[in-house]
Amino acid sequence: MLTASVYARRITRRATVLAATAALSVTGLLATAPAAQAAMPTPVSASTARTYLASLTVKTEGSSSGYSRDLFPHWITQSGACNTREVVLKRDGVNVVQDSSCAAVSGSWYSEYDGATWTAAADLDIDHVVALSEAWKSGANSWTTAKRQQFANDLTRPQLIAVTDNVNQAKGDLDPAEWMPSRTAYRCTYARAWVHVKYYWGLSVDSAEKSALQSVLNGC
Repeated sequence: MLTASVYARRITRRATVLAATAALSVTGLLATAPAAQAAMPTPVSASTARTYLASLTVKTEGSSSGYSRDLFPHWITQSGACNTREVVLKRDGVNVVQDSSCAAVSGSWYSEYDGATWTAAADLDIDHVVALSEAWKSGANSWTTAKRQQFANDLTRPQLIAVTDNVNQAKGDLDPAEWMPSRTAYRCTYARAWVHVKYYWGLSVDSAEKSALQSVLNGC
């Protein structure tokens, strides 16, 4: 449970992020954000993503009945004392220093979704590009828990990325028809990553989701 001081800090930071984003939008600086620092696995090309998207099963999104994050165990140990979150923080940051427990104690992280830069790991969430609930409603409800664990900790596909915590929380389990990164320069990469993940894991798309992805990919 968040303490009052931590909650207040997050609210203040959220207001700061929103104000900065609005200012950048007005000045047009979002389109010229710094080059990506994150090293998420490179998604397939736009042309390949369009091919993959055309092959995905299109069906009405399923029910969230029975869904629980506990059915997608994370974060699991990857090596030594390092779990998946710490591995992604190390991968996506610059000059990241970890303590003996593998926790990131310093570094710099650039959030691709909104163009913000953070120097405290606590300000970052590890986003599942295809959210766990979205996966559940797209076919993962029939998987074994072991397979859902693999999905939730997938470091091989472009499924995990360190981003501003409030932005990740605002995204929730929304699909591309309902949410896209505010930083428009990253939307092509995001759409390619989304399709790459859904294709590899054999997940379906709904018609609105497919249309939104097609629109972005056609402009890549």
